[in-house]
Amino acid sequence: MPLTGEKDMAFTDDQLERYSRHLILKEIGVRGQKKLLAARVLVIGAGGLGSPAAMYLAAAGVGTIGIVDDDVVDLSNLQRQIIHGTGNVGMPKVESAAETVTSINPDVTVKPYHIRVSAGNIAELIAGYDVIVDAADNFSTKFLINDACVLAGKPYIYGGALRFEGQLMTYVPGRGPCYRCIFRDMPAAGEVPSCKETGVLGAVVGVIGSMQAVEAVKLILGVGKPLTARLMTFDALAMTCRAVPLPEREPDCPVCGEHPTITTLDPARYIQPACGV
Repeated sequence: MPLTGEKDMAFTDDQLERYSRHLILKEIGVRGQKKLLAARVLVIGAGGLGSPAAMYLAAAGVGTIGIVDDDVVDLSNLQRQIIHGTGNVGMPKVESAAETVTSINPDVTVKPYHIRVSAGNIAELIAGYDVIVDAADNFSTKFLINDACVLAGKPYIYGGALRFEGQLMTYVPGRGPCYRCIFRDMPAAGEVPSCKETGVLGAVVGVIGSMQAVEAVKLILGVGKPLTARLMTFDALAMTCRAVPLPEREPDCPVCGEHPTITTLDPARYIQPACGV
C-alpha cells in the first residue's frame, strides 16, 4: 500500500517506548511502525464497532484516523460503545471519540466528521484515506460504503453484530467478492430485526470491532492473510469462530461484476432504517 512520508520519520524516545512491543515483531519492526504512523484510516460509525476499532487503531499508532457519525452519545450506548463515558452523554459521538483517541495516543491526528454519510458526500469522505472501516449501524450505509469503495478502488472492512453473533469480512479491490456479491440486495424495512429490538451483547460487538482493527493494521503493513473471499462468523454462546469460504467474485454482481449496473451513487438506492448497533 503506497503511503507517503514514512521514510522521513524519526522516532522520539517516547515513541520507541510506546511502540516497543511492535518494534520487536518481525512483521512490523521500525519500517512497519513508520507505515502505521503514515497511514490514514476512516472509521464510519462511532458506536459499538467503531469504538474498539478506533481505539486499537490509535493505540497501534495509525497516524490519521477519521471518524464519521452524526449521532450524540445516549445512555443506552454505554453498554457497548466503550469509546464514550457517562460524562459524554449528550455530546456528539465524534467529539467524544476524538477525546478518547487523543488521550490514548497524542501521535494520532483525529479528524471528526459530525455528519451523516450519504451518497452525496461519501466519495469525498473516503478519498483521502487508505483503508475504510465499516462500523455503520444500518444496511443502507453498509451497502453505500461497499458501492463507494468498489467504485473508488478502496479496501474496506465490514463488520456486523446482533445478539450473541458477529460477522466480519474484508474487501480488497481485485482480490475477492464485495458485500453485494454476498448479500446482493438490502433487506426490506423490518425484514431483519434491529439490535434495539433483539439486543446485542456488548462484548460481542467489541470482539468484531477489535478484529476490524486487526484487519486494517494487516492491510497497512501488508502482512498475513486478510479476510478476502472469506466471511468470518463468531458465535459467543458456542464460543466458535470460523471463516467460511466465499466465491472469488460474482460475475453478475451489479457493482463489481463484469457488466456493472451501479456506476454512480444514486441516493434513492440507499434508504433503510438504522438497526442501532
